[in-house]
Amino acid sequence: MEADEFEALVVDELDRLPDDMVDGLDNVIFVVEDRPEDGSLDLLGLYDGLALTERGRYGMGELPDRIIVYREPHLAQCETADELRDEVHTTLVHEIAHFYGIDDDRLHELGWA
Repeated sequence: MEADEFEALVVDELDRLPDDMVDGLDNVIFVVEDRPEDGSLDLLGLYDGLALTERGRYGMGELPDRIIVYREPHLAQCETADELRDEVHTTLVHEIAHFYGIDDDRLHELGWA
């Protein structure tokens, strides 16, 4: 799947998320990249920022937090379009949860890790 098609899929899945999940996102951008910096195919997404639970004085010119979705790892792990869509959805929920301060252990308990 080409980069522009994958990006459209990510945008579509982002639009399908519940409003109460995305309405609270403040100063966050979504980015699609081919692979993580280390070139691995193991990492599907990354939250690069400061979780709400860790913010003290925030909002005075900080660069936006980023939620990165990696295209090539998703493609390597998914065999069908439906699997890919489901995995992108899971990745978005997982990374947005980190924004809200939910850690990997709790996400695993909830079935989102």
